[in-house]
Amino acid sequence: MKKIYPIIFALFLAINLSNAQTRPAAKEDVIIKTNGEEIKGKIIKISDEALQFVFSGESLEYTIKKSEILRIVHSSGRVEILAQTAQTAPETQNQNSSISASQADHHNKIAVLPFGFLVDQQPGSEEIGYKAQEDTYAFLMQHSAGYTVLDTHTTNSLLIKNGITRDKMRGFTMKEICDVLGVEYLVDGTITQNKAAMTTSSSGYSDTNVKRNGNDKVKNVNNYGTNNSYTMQRYDVSVSLAIYMDTNASIYNQSHKAFLTSTDASYNSPLEYLIKRCPLYRK
Repeated sequence: MKKIYPIIFALFLAINLSNAQTRPAAKEDVIIKTNGEEIKGKIIKISDEALQFVFSGESLEYTIKKSEILRIVHSSGRVEILAQTAQTAPETQNQNSSISASQADHHNKIAVLPFGFLVDQQPGSEEIGYKAQEDTYAFLMQHSAGYTVLDTHTTNSLLIKNGITRDKMRGFTMKEICDVLGVEYLVDGTITQNKAAMTTSSSGYSDTNVKRNGNDKVKNVNNYGTNNSYTMQRYDVSVSLAIYMDTNASIYNQSHKAFLTSTDASYNSPLEYLIKRCPLYRK
């Protein structure tokens, strides 16, 4: 009988070890900081200004300021966006620190993001991107019956307050941006401008004035002439347009190039072409 007890104990220990090995690991909280750093572990406590955090596999608690955090992906899967601009007033921060909207609030609402602008494959003026955003908003306002289009000032204000600038936009999912703006659809675009052939034109003018005396002999000959030459830079312009839903699904992604090169690098023709063919367009 005494020999049985060690055997039972060994079996009990083996079962416990097996359960420990097969037991799924506890989910972690993930913090994405404003500098792009991602840290994983467990959030112990959150206050108005900071949070207490323990790294995975450690026991020492760290304090992280909220101003250094872009967003938190909680172990439950809930995403919390924290980043605010330094200039935002305290009362505004409190109103927007947990800004989000329910799925019902999103229904049939559209926001147009500032466009990207590339010149010879290099970042161009941000003002061109904002101008294209305005043009797209104005066009959709006239041709989107049944939808509500968020005005560009409100869109840009909410993006800035939540740290979603054009250069940091890749750090957010489209669902997260939809939640910030309270919309169902996001319209995103890029204008690409490349130098094409130079066009040179010239023009000239000459005039000869011959004066004769009474005997029909040449008295005086005057020549007048001008020559002008013009060189113009021409551009190839194309526009890419994408539309996303608040489920992260892409429902439209097309590009179109202007049929002819131009001297003013206008993007209106390819932009209008794409909007008229997108699923949000209504005649």
